Amino acid sequence: MNKNENHQLIMKNVRFQNGVIRQILTSNCIFLIMIFLVEGTLPQDPIKCTTKNSNCTITNIYGSFPDRSICRAAEVTYPTTEEELISAVGKATKEKRKMRVATRYSQSIPKLVCPGEDDGLIISTKLLDKVQMMDRQNMKMRVDSGLILKDLIDEAARVDLALPHSPYWWGMSVGGLLGTGVHGSSLWGLGSAVNNYVVELRIVTPATEEEGYAKVRTLDTANPEFYAAKLSLGVLGVISQVTFKLQPMFKRNITFVEKSDSNLGDEVITFGRKHEFADFSWFPSQKTVLYRIDNRVPLNISGNALNDYLGFRPTSPLILSSMRSSEETQEALRDSNGKCLSGKLTKSLLDTAKYGYTNNGILFTGYPLIGPQNRLQASGSCLINDGILDDLVCPWDPRIKGLFFHQTTFSIGLSKVKNFIQDVQKLVVLQPKALCGLDLYSGILMRYVTASNAYLGHQEDAVDFDITYYRSKNPLTPRLYEDILEEIEQMAMFKYGAEPHWGKNRNVAFIDVIKKYKDADKFLKVKETYDPLGLFSNDWTDQILGLRSGLSIVKEGCALEGLCICSEDSHCAPTKGYFCKPGKVYVEARVCTLLSSNVI
Repeated sequence: MNKNENHQLIMKNVRFQNGVIRQILTSNCIFLIMIFLVEGTLPQDPIKCTTKNSNCTITNIYGSFPDRSICRAAEVTYPTTEEELISAVGKATKEKRKMRVATRYSQSIPKLVCPGEDDGLIISTKLLDKVQMMDRQNMKMRVDSGLILKDLIDEAARVDLALPHSPYWWGMSVGGLLGTGVHGSSLWGLGSAVNNYVVELRIVTPATEEEGYAKVRTLDTANPEFYAAKLSLGVLGVISQVTFKLQPMFKRNITFVEKSDSNLGDEVITFGRKHEFADFSWFPSQKTVLYRIDNRVPLNISGNALNDYLGFRPTSPLILSSMRSSEETQEALRDSNGKCLSGKLTKSLLDTAKYGYTNNGILFTGYPLIGPQNRLQASGSCLINDGILDDLVCPWDPRIKGLFFHQTTFSIGLSKVKNFIQDVQKLVVLQPKALCGLDLYSGILMRYVTASNAYLGHQEDAVDFDITYYRSKNPLTPRLYEDILEEIEQMAMFKYGAEPHWGKNRNVAFIDVIKKYKDADKFLKVKETYDPLGLFSNDWTDQILGLRSGLSIVKEGCALEGLCICSEDSHCAPTKGYFCKPGKVYVEARVCTLLSSNVI
């Protein structure tokens, strides 16, 4: 792209709306585009039906499950009230139909939303999106499970209340937040998991004929079953309403500091105790870390900073197509030098744009960034649309040639995390260019989580690693330096016993996962009580809960997609896309990677 073309593209896209600056990054055109707008085309509905609400398919917001299969259902229903929800569950229970719950955007990467049978029912909470009660005096808020996080924190802010922790993406529904155990970053107080701030919930489950085939169970913290329901993977029933215990609105004081990663293993142990909302963005190939120094400050301190994270902003399909084509070319040519150069450029542009943070909603004028919790805790402006612009999309929108990636996300206990970080650093020494591709996706996001009282929650205080990386459109095409990323994933899961994020990851991360949770039996007992026929379960949830086999799918190319792991005596052929060898650093596990020759 020459300078004239750059200028024309910039001028074509420069408009003004609400005074919000937008930066678009590309990895093969060296420029930073400044655009004054925030609205774009909303993500597509993940549910598509051929005849109104029947004969349907469902996918996720990315348009692809880990195994690239298509999930089908006979019907979808959109209840608008708890009464309509009870009716839908009762009717399906009477007919003994499989049911699964879908949210507005279907965020989960694994196949959580699939009913599992072609005659199954999808219950969408898209229209269950009301605030049912706001108690300012007692700082409690009861909402429908389909309410989006953005609306939750905005409604709370109207009465000067705040949800103290949340994920950084505001497009998730309340039910989705609870179903997969999502979190922010903190070791302080109750920790960063959203479900720690829930004090009561209502869940609709199957019931007997005498009970009308469906019943509402109201659970609070005094009921042991609450600790199964507040992180349930959707296998207990449909959460209808959730009551949060909020806090008085507060402000945060944020400064980002870049350092060498040489002491990261030591500093990760102590940094989270010093700063309430601390996190890290780690760029292993560049041997640098972006430290987030982030603390609560009183509401009367001046500042109105805004988090409008660059990666969650509406983006031109032209720019996204250019980015994707560049990375595909680098992958096809095995151009590690090009990928490393693009990674450095991307990081430089992100640094220049301060990742989308501004001091006043318009410009970045310097650190510290001080602003209200609701303006800093999450973002996602690609979900805002007022009809002014229809040509901008979320960067991963499957309708255009945009980002297409894997996500591997797991938590490693603080007692072991230093050794894991050092093992990753040793891999970088062996193959310095192997992790350059992560720089195109903002590096490795590291967040703090605390031990949870949810039966399927975190077992100890830990650091969560969120790794996003290139995925080929062709399932049989290996990625550049795939063996190193596979090594990291399996080292985490099998050497360090990492707990996978329930709503992300590929199948290999969930192999024998239920054995990692000491209260798994308690969870399964509640499941049997609430849904003895397994109507809210599918094959995938049964597999990860240890109720049936089949999670590891051994077929051509399976390791390329994280679908399989082979044993030492299996006859895997490298030409088929999967290969096993004993790992030199593994005590009990076997490594199954793509032609890995650099196991440390």
